[in-house]
Amino acid sequence: MAEKIEMPKLSDTMEEGVIAKWNVKEGDKVESGDVIAEVETDKATMEVEVFDAGTVLKIMVDEGDAVPLGGIMAIIGEEGEDISDLLDGDSGSADQKEESKEPEEVDDSDKKEDSEEKESFDPILGDLNGKGKKASSKGSGDKDGRIKASPLARNMAEEKGIDLASVEGSGPDGRVVKKDIEEYEPAKSPVAAASFETAESEDVKISQMRKTIARRLSESKFTNPHFYETIDIDMEAAMEARAKLNEVSDVKISFNDIVVKASAAALRRHPDVNSSWLDNVIRKHGDVNVAVAVAIDEGLMTPVINHTDKKTLRQISSETRELAELARDRKLQPEQMEGSTFTISNLGMFGIEEFTAIINPPNACILAVGAIRDVPVVKNGEVVPGKRMKVTLSSDHRVVDGAKAAKFLNTLRQMLENPLSMLL
Repeated sequence: MAEKIEMPKLSDTMEEGVIAKWNVKEGDKVESGDVIAEVETDKATMEVEVFDAGTVLKIMVDEGDAVPLGGIMAIIGEEGEDISDLLDGDSGSADQKEESKEPEEVDDSDKKEDSEEKESFDPILGDLNGKGKKASSKGSGDKDGRIKASPLARNMAEEKGIDLASVEGSGPDGRVVKKDIEEYEPAKSPVAAASFETAESEDVKISQMRKTIARRLSESKFTNPHFYETIDIDMEAAMEARAKLNEVSDVKISFNDIVVKASAAALRRHPDVNSSWLDNVIRKHGDVNVAVAVAIDEGLMTPVINHTDKKTLRQISSETRELAELARDRKLQPEQMEGSTFTISNLGMFGIEEFTAIINPPNACILAVGAIRDVPVVKNGEVVPGKRMKVTLSSDHRVVDGAKAAKFLNTLRQMLENPLSMLL
């Protein structure tokens, strides 16, 4: 008996899936467990398997099409089986076409105007059709078209190359005189507008990930009352510690790894920041699970480093690189992006000195990390070169107050300015 293959729920926030790729075509035979399609969800590209053997009788949607949860993707059954009853009952099938409507014929014979234009004359406006209109002339000409000008004015105009017709005379009856030629200024020609070839615009289809990012961030920005606090951190000690660590570590430690480690240690000391608003309760999380924002073409993905505070810098570095690579290849699994209690977004590598980030729900806070800057600083009464980095904490005011956010930032600064303190 023929069966419908419906769009399954492949992630906890999924509402529809896009067919990224069909691995079968109509007429192909499949076995239980075969992957027939790859589906793009709001978080990753997932595989769809079949549970029963059979023949692919009908593919209902094309690659690139979105299918809602429970929507029909394909029909599988015995070869040659009649599936007309399934097709008739499926209002969302790809074969169902919208009926075209013939435009109603409109009889406009009684609206046609006479082909011959009737002349009309208004006693105030004059000839409305433009017939009999006489051009008015500006200048100092008389009835026969001769320009009125004194002999001296004529000679001066000829010497200067001035067209007398363009000069407004100030003498009797509009005669052009010497003074008019001396004070004459030619009208400036209007500057021709530059001409550019019109470039063609492009409409880019919105991916499932971009739709989800737009929805979740809109909800976060306009539901969670954000406030922001920025602190400037001396990074000289952190830079020296990183250089020494990379001399002995087989895994390269980045500044972001150090920030993640310091943030996790600070979160352990400030559980209010490591919390979530759950409508009826505020949950102070027992574990510290830091999500690290990774930029990909479609937007941002936030893989999670679980138990971050309990891991070494080497472990954090290795795990971050592995998760970032999976994110860029769109191979992250949903469980690798769930359960975060705090998020870090770093744009320092792009030269951004300072920015604010939108909270990643259900987290109460997100840390925006800027670039390390070369700036003059005062030490022991002298101006010397310094290395400074700004970080901005975005907080949900329902969970975190200003003083609590400030205490967290001061602890974070203390740890980054004294790297050994994060080991205590």
